[in-house]
Amino acid sequence: MTRQLALLGSAVCLVLSAGAAFAVDLPIRKAGLWEMKMVRTGGPLPEMTMQHCTDETTDKQMSSAASPMAKEMCSKQDIQKTATGYVTDSVCGISGVNVTSHAEITGDFNSAYTIKTTSHAEGGPSGKHDTTMTIEAKWLGACKADQKAGDIIMPGGMKMNVKDMDKLKGLLPKK
Repeated sequence: MTRQLALLGSAVCLVLSAGAAFAVDLPIRKAGLWEMKMVRTGGPLPEMTMQHCTDETTDKQMSSAASPMAKEMCSKQDIQKTATGYVTDSVCGISGVNVTSHAEITGDFNSAYTIKTTSHAEGGPSGKHDTTMTIEAKWLGACKADQKAGDIIMPGGMKMNVKDMDKLKGLLPKK
C-alpha cells in the first residue's frame, strides 16, 4: 500500500507540476506516447519509468484541471521563461506536508524535455527531508492501440487517466 501511495503521490505531483507550467504557455507536447523516467534522491522509489499517451486537447485540459487543484494546495507558484527554457518555484502543502521546490525545464516538447527539481519537505511521518528529481521525457511515437489520450501507464502496468484528477485527489490522505 505504501508503494501505491508513493506512486500515486509522484504521479499527482508530476501532473500538478505539468499543469501549473502549462498554465503559463509552455509549449504543448507533441501528440503521441511519451516515456517519462523519474530519478529521485532523498525519497522512496529512487527510479520510476512511466508512459503517457497525450494529444493537444489533453495537454490543455491538464492545465485547466490541475490549475484549481494546484491553487488549492499551493501558496506560491512562480514560473518564468529563461534563455534555456523555464524555471518554476513553488510552495505547496498536501496531507500536512509542506514542500518548497525549484525546477528547471529544458527541451523542445516535440522529441524530448527534461525537468530538474530540488525540493525541501517538512511535516508528516518523515519530518524534514530534501529530494532531487530529474524527469527525462522522450517521445516514442504514436500511442498504442489500447491507449487513449490521458492514459498514464505506471510501473507494473497500472493504468490511470489524467482526466480523472478528481478521483486522484480523493485517493490522497487527508490533512
